Amino acid sequence: MAPDVLICVSTDLECGLLRERLVPFGNRVALLRTGVGAVNAAHALTWALARQGAGAVVVCGIGGAYPGSGLTVGDVVCAETECYGDLGASAPDGFLDMRALGFPLVDGPDPLYNDLPLQVFPTARRVGFVTVNTCTGTHAAALALEARTGGAVENMEGAAIAHAAGQLKQLGKRGAHGNLVIAGALDVTADGENLGAAVVGFAALQISLPTVTDDPR
Repeated sequence: MAPDVLICVSTDLECGLLRERLVPFGNRVALLRTGVGAVNAAHALTWALARQGAGAVVVCGIGGAYPGSGLTVGDVVCAETECYGDLGASAPDGFLDMRALGFPLVDGPDPLYNDLPLQVFPTARRVGFVTVNTCTGTHAAALALEARTGGAVENMEGAAIAHAAGQLKQLGKRGAHGNLVIAGALDVTADGENLGAAVVGFAALQISLPTVTDDPR
């Protein structure tokens, strides 16, 4: 039986912060440890959805806030959009994203380039999320990514999960459980209490929500 909510986390630490708090939901909420990075995340989610499906997919974990985000230690926010922040090419005049290069990541009447839409939002506070392969380690690099993408929170898996989930939905890899909804929720610190409360609150809400039928594109 497909769970109502599949919660994706990348590390054992994040799994441990959530597992006990999700026990009351039984089989209606499942926890998937994807491993770190975009390839691991997309592969793990594809395998899980092909095997059992899910009513909703939530990316959950600990992220990093950019200098101008206005976020403070312990804040819990969700992704309004996900962006592949470093997918493109370096050029003498600066960074070229996939739109500038002319290569959409998702073809169609409204092609998608670096920015991917989401469908549901676990918390009231929404900001732009940026997925990278190399975590930002300097103030200058954080400022540059923030300015280029307009994002507020950095992570390493969100865009890949949104991408894989959206593609699988379009291919009909859903069984009979309904349509897929996509969300992202990150705590900007290692504050497990805040993170856990946000995820448990969303899980309780999602179980009672009607199926979302609009196309994520």
